[in-house]
Amino acid sequence: MDKFPMSSPEAAALSDGRQEDLGEWRSAPWALGRKLTNWTHSTMGNVTTTFSGVRSSNEALDEEIKYGENSVDTFDHDAPSSHPFLSSLKAKFLASFKYLYGEVPEEEIVRTLFLSLPLFFLLSTYWLLRSLKDPVLTTISGVQAIPKAKMLSVIVVLCVVAIYNRLLDIYERHRLFYLFGSIYIVLFTGIAVALASPIGLEDKNQSESRILGWVSYCTIESFGSLMISLFWSFTNSTTKKDVQKKTYGFLVAVAQVGSIMGPTVVRMKADSWGMAAVYAVGAFFICLMVLTVFVYIKLYGSEPAEPATAQQKKATTGVLEGLKLFNEHNYVKGIFAISCLFMIEVTIVDFTMKVLAKEYFEEIHPCMQGEDCYPGGMSTAASSGFAGFMGAFGQATNTLSFLFSLLGTSAVIRTLGFRLTLLLFPTLCLCVILAVRLFPHLYVVFCAMMLLKGFSYALNNPTKEILYQPTSQDVKYKSKSWIDIFGARGSKALGSVVTNAFSSSATELVSNGSLVGICVASFLIFNARYMGGKYDEYTESGYVVGGDNGELIGGYGGVDGMRVEGGGGG
Repeated sequence: MDKFPMSSPEAAALSDGRQEDLGEWRSAPWALGRKLTNWTHSTMGNVTTTFSGVRSSNEALDEEIKYGENSVDTFDHDAPSSHPFLSSLKAKFLASFKYLYGEVPEEEIVRTLFLSLPLFFLLSTYWLLRSLKDPVLTTISGVQAIPKAKMLSVIVVLCVVAIYNRLLDIYERHRLFYLFGSIYIVLFTGIAVALASPIGLEDKNQSESRILGWVSYCTIESFGSLMISLFWSFTNSTTKKDVQKKTYGFLVAVAQVGSIMGPTVVRMKADSWGMAAVYAVGAFFICLMVLTVFVYIKLYGSEPAEPATAQQKKATTGVLEGLKLFNEHNYVKGIFAISCLFMIEVTIVDFTMKVLAKEYFEEIHPCMQGEDCYPGGMSTAASSGFAGFMGAFGQATNTLSFLFSLLGTSAVIRTLGFRLTLLLFPTLCLCVILAVRLFPHLYVVFCAMMLLKGFSYALNNPTKEILYQPTSQDVKYKSKSWIDIFGARGSKALGSVVTNAFSSSATELVSNGSLVGICVASFLIFNARYMGGKYDEYTESGYVVGGDNGELIGGYGGVDGMRVEGGGGG
């Protein structure tokens, strides 16, 4: 055994900063500990030099040897092994991760954990505010304003997405987190203050002319659309493709805990704190989101994970390039249908649930004569009950999404295959719409919405992302931003046209709205069959949808480095 471990090969490698011969201890998650040890070595070396004039050279050498022996021996051997429980837990976690997601380097798992923190706080904010969005609008402007607010939000989001696409060509994506995060912190804080004032929730007279409800609704809608799209754009550019495919389910599962936490805060605290105070909590979560992005950038940087292709290096293509590609390629239209059209059904079922919930809580907590809300308004107890109901909906939906993302997404795709998995979600949508038509009761509709939302996040979202593999970079970024942001809101607006037409009666809404939903679900089943076939065809041939003539591609089932001509059709 080496009596002077600071002269050992391992110590020499540590001093030189080399990675060879150091073994498993250098790998994450011990990286932070290694940095701390190196800093301590440097600090103690300075201390030894400072006091070298006071102590004899032999004493200084003895202390240096003693320190080095303790430091290397303790960290290199004792730190991982002195905690057998933690070592065992780590081994079991890695084995489980490998079983569920495949082989992924430890350092990439730690990186994914850090990357999941911004999404955790982003989804916490969105689902907290989403749970308040409809109760706030209903209390201030009336439930009949919801379909109109959805249509108005399309115009707002259209303006936002145009600005966002322009800024994508100017700024680094992590800087857009800081920019838009700061804007939304100010907006949500201001709305929270207004809700707590006499012009806010204290005024029980419902009127569509009160703009505060509209501002709150459209701000929440634009936040969810813009920031989630920005996060995935940032993730796609900083994560290796092979790693991203394996860690997608894990990343979403960790972040889904935030989706559960947000509505849980609403359900537990909306009654005691008041909706305005809970609204302010959402602004605080955005601060944490921006902070975690900053920490991630400091730890890992913002450089692209993949080398830029010739197409990525070319001049910027403008904000309308995505719409041009959408118009030229049927495959891109098919991605749009899978990504967005199911939201027509979701909007119809969602509004049906809210109408039934409003009637239910107004019946339990009626607005009595002499109260501020009389006549025709919602009592404070009814508003809080409505908010708590929406919080419970968010909890149930995101718990289902979390469990399925963690355990089921990869397993379903591996078991059924990609084409059958594409068909599974629209088939489920058709069954849900039929159930609502046959049993139009509040908690039947609640379960229907829970299934639609939960499986859209855990099942439909991963499959739609996979469909982007045989497409060009402009399709992945420009077309995708229009589809994810504007296309989603446009589909909700179409659903709102239906709900607005039949909003006078819950019975009429269920009867006619379900017919529209059945037609949409049937078309989506047909489209899923078409897209499954095209995906297999393009990945096997190496064809790139939207690619330039002679674009060099590889890794899509064809020959690596294959040149593809054209790019039309699709």
